[in-house]
Amino acid sequence: MSDKFETLAVRTQTERTQFDEHATPLYLTSSFVFQDAEDMRASFAEERDKNLYSRFSNPNTTEFVNKIVAMEKAEAGYAFATGMGAVFSTFAALLNAGDHIVSSRSVFGSTHSLFTKYFPKWNIETSYFKVDELDTLEQLIQPNTKILYAESPTNPAVDVLDLELLGKLAKKHNLLLVIDNCFATPYLQNPIDFGADLVIHSATKLIDGQGRVLGGVTVGRADLIREIYLFARNTGPALSPFNAWVLSKSLETLSLRVEKHCQNALAVAKYLEGHPAVKKVKYPFLPSHPAYDIAKKQMRFGGSIVAFEIEGGIDAGRKFLNNIKMCSLSANLGDTRTIVTHPASTTHSKLSEADRLEVGITDGLVRCSVGLEHVEDVIDDLKQALDS
Repeated sequence: MSDKFETLAVRTQTERTQFDEHATPLYLTSSFVFQDAEDMRASFAEERDKNLYSRFSNPNTTEFVNKIVAMEKAEAGYAFATGMGAVFSTFAALLNAGDHIVSSRSVFGSTHSLFTKYFPKWNIETSYFKVDELDTLEQLIQPNTKILYAESPTNPAVDVLDLELLGKLAKKHNLLLVIDNCFATPYLQNPIDFGADLVIHSATKLIDGQGRVLGGVTVGRADLIREIYLFARNTGPALSPFNAWVLSKSLETLSLRVEKHCQNALAVAKYLEGHPAVKKVKYPFLPSHPAYDIAKKQMRFGGSIVAFEIEGGIDAGRKFLNNIKMCSLSANLGDTRTIVTHPASTTHSKLSEADRLEVGITDGLVRCSVGLEHVEDVIDDLKQALDS
């Protein structure tokens, strides 16, 4: 088969059944049958590549994983019920008590909770570095450090980290480099090209792209995925066949959707830069972004997320949300519909102001996940909300 992204997305499919269907059918079954005792023995012994139970594998989840593996240039993968299921299972499968993580401070809130609230119970500690202080990262590495972790672009401040630099540091210190590639998707960025050992996605976001189902996936080195698979097989965070079927179909249009998202987002970012009520705009493909050159080096386009700061702090952010008419107020992102959130008063309201500022979340920061509506309508809604 061609190695072109779009062809892989459309033509990677399960083997056709005796009914010669064109589109992959749903395999809504909890388990699978065997021809005889020997077939069953050999299958459980993994001497035969066969589906045993949908917590382990299923034709729909296998097709979805195979597509992501091909798109990310990985060796193997495993799909999870949610993005956080993928994050937790990846770390839990590979870390032991006494291990240490070095991570970017700018990580998703639930990932931060894993690092600070739950992993310490198992004597797994985390040291954070700031996205604009990569030169200090090496000082955080300890003899027991096992994983170097980062998101790029970050949520919600849309910072960009130099994946090539992280890859070189991980190799130098014999660390596993794990990258959350959710904001970029496999279409915009392939962290494995820059030295990542594992790549994680919340498939709930742009991979689904329509706000319908939850899902997650980790892909990368086959030996590491084997450990993650065994952990997940025993603990049960598997992706459902139905959600896998939906996500696999979504991947067929990923390149088309993401390009349009990026086109709209860049137009929105450029508009916001000129609005008097906006103090600052952060979008990877704006020349004003602090890591613009790095973004251009490692990303195909700038992504669907625009972060901007409104004059007036938390009260102005709340007022802005109340003035929105067309765009959605939601905690999701990567949807066909444009979504706006004000992290300081919602998703990150429980953090202290100092902790928020440390990851770039100012009181007036707004995260805008730019959708697929006509871009003039998106801009008009943001304009009237800002003008009000």
